[in-house]
Amino acid sequence: MMRNACGGLRLSISTLTLERLEVLGLALLDFSSMADLTTWLEQEEAS
Repeated sequence: MMRNACGGLRLSISTLTLERLEVLGLALLDFSSMADLTTWLEQEEAS
């Protein structure tokens, strides 16, 4: 199950533009768990 979740995260990250990857890089400094990353990616997909 974790393997599928990580694969989904990898796919979501790989579709980001360079600009959004830079934003993610800065946001990662504030994340305290994988849930923070998942939430950020879900919000990114919704916008």
